[in-house]
Amino acid sequence: MPAQYIPILIYAILAASFPAVTLLVFKYIRPDMQSTGARLEPYECGVPPEGSARGRYSVRFYIVAILFVIFDVETIFLFPWAIKYYQLGAFGLLTMLVFLGILLVGYVWLYRKGALDWV
Repeated sequence: MPAQYIPILIYAILAASFPAVTLLVFKYIRPDMQSTGARLEPYECGVPPEGSARGRYSVRFYIVAILFVIFDVETIFLFPWAIKYYQLGAFGLLTMLVFLGILLVGYVWLYRKGALDWV
């Protein structure tokens, strides 16, 4: 294994073990829960809860959430391009137009499939 990859391996091991070690440590230092009965019920401003918190969501909600994430990633790619626009020139403009065109084709396809309709 090349010596340049050893710091990356150490970082990966630390990043993977941090959540497990943290959960294990806090399992032993937290106080025991003594609550039972009504103390475990959800509290809604003194009003008894109307139903279960385990309601079902439509699949369309998740589709719109994924599209929101895609728009955020698109924005993340647009910021560095906008900052370096003058240095990139026509090639940078063409590259970003291709990128936006691919996204636009995807959104048109989703719209035609009816994935964005709430009815």
